[in-house]
Amino acid sequence: QVQLVESGGGLVQAGGSLRLSCAASGRTFSTYVMGWFRQAPGKEREFVAAINWSGDKTFYEDSVKGRFTISRDNANNMVFLQMNSLKPEDTAVYCCAAAPVYYIDNDPRRYDYWGQGTQVTVSS
Repeated sequence: QVQLVESGGGLVQAGGSLRLSCAASGRTFSTYVMGWFRQAPGKEREFVAAINWSGDKTFYEDSVKGRFTISRDNANNMVFLQMNSLKPEDTAVYCCAAAPVYYIDNDPRRYDYWGQGTQVTVSS
């Protein structure tokens, strides 16, 4: 079992930055692929970024490449999403998720555990 709690969301102007954090419980955290997903009102849930168990491989959705960075700290059971150059279209609820798989995956069906999410609002 893994429990996930996100923090760090808020209101920011376009061009600004936010750093999301995800605190995980569970002794097997370091064995999971971790991902960030987002969902805007009236839209489908969307993959944002994922990182493998060791942190040396990452994968990003095209629209966030070069602006967002995912990282993890296995010693402290944490995952982070650094978001720079934010745009109004980045506005959404951001959730972290854990997948008991070896390879990075952007399919939300592979993720067994989900946090409640944190709201990110980017004003123009």
